[in-house]
Amino acid sequence: MYETEPELRDLQTLIDTSRGRATAHLQSIITGERSLTAEQLVRVLTGMCVLVLSTVTAQGEPRVSAVDGHLLHGRWVFGTSPGAAKARHLRARPAASVAHVRGEELGVFVHGVVENLTPVDGPGHPDWPATHEYLRAFYGEGSFDWSDVVYYQLRPTWMTVYAADPDRLLS
Repeated sequence: MYETEPELRDLQTLIDTSRGRATAHLQSIITGERSLTAEQLVRVLTGMCVLVLSTVTAQGEPRVSAVDGHLLHGRWVFGTSPGAAKARHLRARPAASVAHVRGEELGVFVHGVVENLTPVDGPGHPDWPATHEYLRAFYGEGSFDWSDVVYYQLRPTWMTVYAADPDRLLS
């Protein structure tokens, strides 16, 4: 868990307000008994989580792909090749959605705006040094050429969490 107390409070507020803005249908599925608090969520989402990332083409067509995601400080961090279609989409249109689903047990759905942590044409993002340190420790120093990957963080504007059995997830 990398979140500070203020970050946990902000994440909890985001989860609560997002559920309040959800449709009646979604609210009937994601009830208080079938969700997680921010503190529970960051305990469950440690390490690498496969994310389904949704971007939009220049023609407005949706595209999905999978990325390694890491929840750090209440934001999803993920990387890709600078030449990947998703990187091109995110450069032009930084709005994105991600989903992390574990069967019918857990679903985390997030909409937001990506920030490039490793821009080629300017100074690095202030969050990059700590994020880079975490990623190097996770993947290992020699895992790949770090200059051949562009990293993003998704700053969430909407987040819902479905947990079929929170007690089982947390045990």
